[in-house]
Amino acid sequence: MILYITIGTNDLARATRFYDPVMATLGLVLARAEADEIGFAAPGDARCRFWVTQPFDGKAATVGNGSMPAFVAESRDAVDAFHRAALAHGGTDEGAPGLRPYGASFYACYVRDPDGNKLSAVCETMA
Repeated sequence: MILYITIGTNDLARATRFYDPVMATLGLVLARAEADEIGFAAPGDARCRFWVTQPFDGKAATVGNGSMPAFVAESRDAVDAFHRAALAHGGTDEGAPGLRPYGASFYACYVRDPDGNKLSAVCETMA
């Protein structure tokens, strides 16, 4: 259903320092790095599915109120690792890892990147 997601940054070097280790906790790799954008993909996927970019129009990147990419985590440990890595690399906490009321096994965390974009990692398995 979704081809890719793009979020903005005002400091691509800082965003790279944040996203490279954070996305690695979910098995995603930095697959493209250009002067104005970085792209992450699952190993073996030829297409980047998540992009962090400086806005094309040259204006400052702003946070979308109500916008939040949620990433699949293969385990609850991966959700925990995502949260720890985000906080260790300049992110802020928006909700510690734990079960949420969206399903019996909906285990998630919420963070903001250094630009203020809200992100989530979710595991929906029972363990």
